[in-house]
Amino acid sequence: MTRAGRVGRVERTTKETSVLVEIDLDGTGRTDIATGVGFYDHMLDQLGRHGLFDLTVKTDGDLHIDSHHTIEDTALALGAAFRQALGDKVGIYRFGNCTVPLDESLAQVTVDLSGRPYLVHTEPEHMAPMIGEYDTTMTRHILESFVAQAQVALHVHVPYGRNAHHIVECQFKALARALRYASERDPRAAGILPSTKGAL
Repeated sequence: MTRAGRVGRVERTTKETSVLVEIDLDGTGRTDIATGVGFYDHMLDQLGRHGLFDLTVKTDGDLHIDSHHTIEDTALALGAAFRQALGDKVGIYRFGNCTVPLDESLAQVTVDLSGRPYLVHTEPEHMAPMIGEYDTTMTRHILESFVAQAQVALHVHVPYGRNAHHIVECQFKALARALRYASERDPRAAGILPSTKGAL
């Protein structure tokens, strides 16, 4: 597969949002993020930098209502762009996992680029409801939206944590690394699709 086949570009426009996402899976972690939600921008920057994905995200949403549509539609477009960038998945590792601490918090993420969307997500209860303009209940919905479009099985577990910023951020960092490991090419599996079914 050529390098160009590892690039995804998705434009999504509705009455609520206008979203552009571009991702290069073989990048160096360069990011250009602007959603209008500061903490979400910070998390998407973590995703690009720690995944070594070149990532551009430009979202213009109905923030006069709240941030929900902006966050959700961005995650949907990101998942679709990631799936597009994966191409035929020949020669990739397919599975990836990473555990990331952030001070008192810990995130454990495992992903299977299976072609089947499934999410298991746990995080500490009674988190602070907001981080700036970011509703902390949206983290699960971001992952749900990403998984639905990326067509991956994703397990995210935060067994403990106290600070809401840390709890959310370690999830994005661990997700970035797990996606990076799963989507990288396996030099021992060149030309091989990592599935006994012959399809992913």
